[in-house]
Amino acid sequence: MQTRRDFLQKITGSVIATSLLPRMAQALPLTTRPYEGPVLRVAILGLGSYATRVADAMQSCTKAKLVGAISGTPAKLTAWQAKYNIPAKNCYNYETFDQVKDNPDIDAVYVITPNALHHDQIIRVAKAGKHAISEKPMAVNAKEGQEMVDACKQAGVKLLVGYRMHFEPHTLEIIRQRKANQYGKITFFQGLCGFRIGDPAQWRLNHALAGGGSMMDIGIYAVNGARYMTGEEPSWITAQETKTDPVKFKEGVDETIQFQFGFPSGATASCLSSYNMNFLDRFFLDGTDGYAELWPSTGYGPIKGRTNKGELDQPIVVHQTLQMDEFADILLEGHQPVVPVDGEEAIKDLKIIDAIYLAARTGQKIALNL
Repeated sequence: MQTRRDFLQKITGSVIATSLLPRMAQALPLTTRPYEGPVLRVAILGLGSYATRVADAMQSCTKAKLVGAISGTPAKLTAWQAKYNIPAKNCYNYETFDQVKDNPDIDAVYVITPNALHHDQIIRVAKAGKHAISEKPMAVNAKEGQEMVDACKQAGVKLLVGYRMHFEPHTLEIIRQRKANQYGKITFFQGLCGFRIGDPAQWRLNHALAGGGSMMDIGIYAVNGARYMTGEEPSWITAQETKTDPVKFKEGVDETIQFQFGFPSGATASCLSSYNMNFLDRFFLDGTDGYAELWPSTGYGPIKGRTNKGELDQPIVVHQTLQMDEFADILLEGHQPVVPVDGEEAIKDLKIIDAIYLAARTGQKIALNL
């Protein structure tokens, strides 16, 4: 952790999509003050496409800085050193990254690798004494997730998960309105998440690396969204799997799963996760006195929302920039977010996903007590 007086605080517009700057210009402050607080120094482990998106977004952060890189590909490390001005001493490969324990210039390691690798890598990060950030899903099942949480607690470090939507302004506004009872008693949630996946050889279609199929990728958004949109934990689950292409979607790799939740209040949810349907990115929340909709609901942006009273007009943000600055507040200042982003939150999602797979496999209604 460090304090840098010359690390200038970016104006609110630094996280606003460039194309929308004119619309927001009147709302921006005319002057800014230098940021003088602590800065979270982050190394990213796994330098794939999403890691690059995070790294690019972090260039606009005020409270978090990319300072390290970990990869099994030497060429990627060389490229990242040049592109992001990362010192060679802060770069490691998968065999040597335990040595990060001796590097005082790194506070946290963000693991952005295939799902099945998170468990061992996060535990190694914890044993190295660094705060751990895992991309979601945190693990391939709840058992492994619990082991990750336990390892971080034993090491005295914090574990966060890349739930970027937990900081998204339209999402938070709907949560605020729901808590203010503007929709009355919540009765129903619908979450649709899906796209047609491409390259059949990619790791997301490899059960050993992904731990499943669409549910372990896009489906987790509907699982998590059902919880934060309704403000409840499901008490029962049913699910049905559909597979039209068993060659592309091999055993253990789900193509499409429909799943339903029941909540203690009597509200229900109907959700769909698919790797074979395009344009599915919608959340709908219904109550006795109103409704809310996000469409798109979880894509990289812009997120759009409306309620029975009209369109929402929250700021358009770069999710990863906002997430990393919020993570800095959590890890360095003890900030508590509106919706949790810790390992315990992730375990709840994993328990639900475990139950969804069980329900789809057995055809039974699965009771839950989270």
